[in-house]
Amino acid sequence: MREEEVETAIKVVVVGNGAVGKSSMIQRYCKGIFTKDYKKTIGVDFLERQIEVNGEDVRLMLWDTAGQEEFDAITKAYYRGAQACVVAYSIVDRDSFEAVEEWKKKVNEEVGEIATVLVQNKIDLVDEAVVTAEEAEEQATRLNLKFYKTSVKDNTYVDDVFRFLAERYLAEVNSTTDEGTTQKIGSTSFFTTSNSTHTKRPDKKDTIVLHPSKRRTHGKKNLFSKCVIL
Repeated sequence: MREEEVETAIKVVVVGNGAVGKSSMIQRYCKGIFTKDYKKTIGVDFLERQIEVNGEDVRLMLWDTAGQEEFDAITKAYYRGAQACVVAYSIVDRDSFEAVEEWKKKVNEEVGEIATVLVQNKIDLVDEAVVTAEEAEEQATRLNLKFYKTSVKDNTYVDDVFRFLAERYLAEVNSTTDEGTTQKIGSTSFFTTSNSTHTKRPDKKDTIVLHPSKRRTHGKKNLFSKCVIL
């Protein structure tokens, strides 16, 4: 009998103001295409891609959430169960830059501290930038987030964003498993060093432990036929 294959599935939510390039980012990453025509996401959209990380099959399930306030009640429900997050803003949209901390807070309120990166998109429009390099770096440092400058149009560093999230998440989980101890999750030390440990959230009494989702493929690696959010 053929041994069943098991792969890891990681739910990633992509958040940020409207028109910063969230939909274009996951389209570029999952389908390799780019369109400059902007269409507002209504609620949420979903795409997925399988990659290999250190010899392990990983399926990234990417949830593109609407950036408009009127969809907050809908999109918050889709944050639940997320194991990684991309907070995105546009280099030519000052409001989206200033909203970054609030987007991070919204996700953390639903799922606690998870692997998160900060993405400054549309760097191909650097001549029109309304955010300085110093401001961008200061914000990333203050929020303690790994920082990427991307151009979805030119496909600059898009793959790096999602590979980093997969590697970071698996490294944390594997470290917990190898040590046989429970690592706590907190906001103060997640991305400081490669061997950092988590601290407890001040508003929670119980320790939260992240474990990647596993699914049996029975030798097949087709896309999911459906996805259910619990």
